[in-house]
Amino acid sequence: MTTAADRVSRRQVDKFEERRRQLAEGALQTLSERGYARTSLREIAQNTEFSHGTLHYYFRDKVELIMYCVRQYKAVCVQRYDAIVADSATADGLARGFAEGLAATCRDDALLHRLWYDLRSQSLFEESFRPDVAEIDGSLERMIWRIVDRYAELSGQEPTCSSAMAYATFDGLFQQSLLRHLSGSDLALDDLRAGARHLLSHVVCA
Repeated sequence: MTTAADRVSRRQVDKFEERRRQLAEGALQTLSERGYARTSLREIAQNTEFSHGTLHYYFRDKVELIMYCVRQYKAVCVQRYDAIVADSATADGLARGFAEGLAATCRDDALLHRLWYDLRSQSLFEESFRPDVAEIDGSLERMIWRIVDRYAELSGQEPTCSSAMAYATFDGLFQQSLLRHLSGSDLALDDLRAGARHLLSHVVCA
């Protein structure tokens, strides 16, 4: 049976977590613009409405804050693509929706994706990053596999590769397209759309 003390404790936890979400949303723009190496909690405080002390109360250091921010954003990304899977009735419709989704997030959220790749690269050197990076990578790999698996089902075919290989393939395409987009290429997004549809058709077979 849930006691009054349990309910109070649950509300306190919920309020604490909601405050962390608010702080993360406020800090995310500064983080995405400056990147991991050039950002400290103090610098984040200087560019947001939050004090350094407030940030330090809710996050022990910038690593925890940055990982929290990226995890929250990537969770939203996963939900977007799960909606595409749920709403697509044909293989071609799924391919179009997936390709458009990749292009849209590459265009609209380029700096946030750049922050993610920055952190993933840093995990090669910072061991403390690796568990969080592996968790986020795992969620993205499962997301891509749901796309591939549903595409195969709708087209009456079977996947030709593993989940890990599918993720590596699409992630490589996206990262290269992001780099080209950030460098000012007018063709980056169109090439991403075409590349995503091409790859999707080649990771399944009859």
